[in-house]
Amino acid sequence: MTTTRTTAQWQAADAAHFLHPFTDFQGLAKKGARIITSADGIYLRDSDGHRILDAMSGLWCVNVGYGQQALVDAATRQLKELPFYNAFFQTATPPAIELAEMLAEVSPPQFQHVFFAGSGSEGNDTVVRMVRRYWDLLGQPERQVIISRHNAYHGSTMAGASLGGMSGMHAQGGLPIPGIVHIEQPYWWEHGRPKGLSRDEFGLVAARWLEDKILEIGADKVAAFIGEPIQGAGGVIIPPATYWPEVQRICDRYGVLLVSDEVICGFGRTGRWFGCETMGSRPDLMTFAKGVTSGYIPLGGVMVGERIARVLIEKGGEFNHGYTYSGHPVACAVALANLKLIREQRLVEHVHDDVGPHLAKAYEALRDHPLVGDAETCGLMGAILLVKDKARGTAFDEAVEIGMVCRGHCFREGLIMRAVGDRMIIAPPLVITRTQIDEMVVLIRRCLDLTLADAKAAGWLA
Repeated sequence: MTTTRTTAQWQAADAAHFLHPFTDFQGLAKKGARIITSADGIYLRDSDGHRILDAMSGLWCVNVGYGQQALVDAATRQLKELPFYNAFFQTATPPAIELAEMLAEVSPPQFQHVFFAGSGSEGNDTVVRMVRRYWDLLGQPERQVIISRHNAYHGSTMAGASLGGMSGMHAQGGLPIPGIVHIEQPYWWEHGRPKGLSRDEFGLVAARWLEDKILEIGADKVAAFIGEPIQGAGGVIIPPATYWPEVQRICDRYGVLLVSDEVICGFGRTGRWFGCETMGSRPDLMTFAKGVTSGYIPLGGVMVGERIARVLIEKGGEFNHGYTYSGHPVACAVALANLKLIREQRLVEHVHDDVGPHLAKAYEALRDHPLVGDAETCGLMGAILLVKDKARGTAFDEAVEIGMVCRGHCFREGLIMRAVGDRMIIAPPLVITRTQIDEMVVLIRRCLDLTLADAKAAGWLA
């Protein structure tokens, strides 16, 4: 790889040839991409030598931080020994088998089987195929409908984007595909607070929207409900504590399969191995990706509960679904090394007992800022809601794009923080320390101050 180009040369080549995901291609070509050249721990370096604190773990995935030699070594060994073989034709490789064993060990007890994919999107496509196959084998082929939520994110493939509830994605490509419907998200600030409901009261109300939808469709036609324990790309929407237990009760009552999308919440992010354990649900399927390899190499899949696995195995017949890279030996070898590292460094406990509570206290202190309407965390996920009028909780005009204003200051100040509408969100690597959290929060407050100054100067607070 050529490393002697200037930033401008990299940007020109990028604009000429590289179409980025979720990007206005014309706008990026005019502005020029940020060129990231190296990383270590929780920090990135760009092509101009700037040091940047990565408070988003790349894209929610670099759980063990950058520069972990054990993962590099695992990939190197496996590349030398067996760089690839497929899992078709009644064949398996040792890394895939060993990873399946380890995933069953760290997952909730109902999970003893895994179906491998290459990403979270592929995992959620698998979910659609698998739940419908399950009901078909049970003699109930009419159970086709999968219920999801507005503002959910479940990937960008046709099925994944359909399961997701993002209107901007549905506006392109004729989505959602048939058989997928949505209910409202459990966002207390938007739907519960204006009605004077406590968070716990609202959690029950929001969960019962699922029951209403099941009854509207007919329970005999509903295959599954899918949800992220905490909605990540939707803005780190942390549901009330009452929400998921009530969702579980409803799914149990009507015999509906429950799918937990753990692509973001899995592998220690919430202070437990999986978000469903934090939130109090017992899913039948769990989608995973991202943190399973800490993003060092692509890998995804679905943990399959015994309720489903037994039917797929004992009823017989071929499941006509899979991917070239299902159980890729190099990806599985890296995942094994990654999970071992998470265990050896006790990162799940580190989040639950140490840095998670420290981040929660730090975010509580940010509530005094004039722009902060709400600040909340769960484990190492956090969200700050920017508001125009703190006393009334009044939102900024959408045209202002206050979140993007704040994000711009973050980039300039050496901080990767994501904007989702008016919500500023973080999900730093699990290896972050208390000192580094303090450093991050100083940067966040500085960027909030700069955003407030812009808002005052532009008259947006009037």
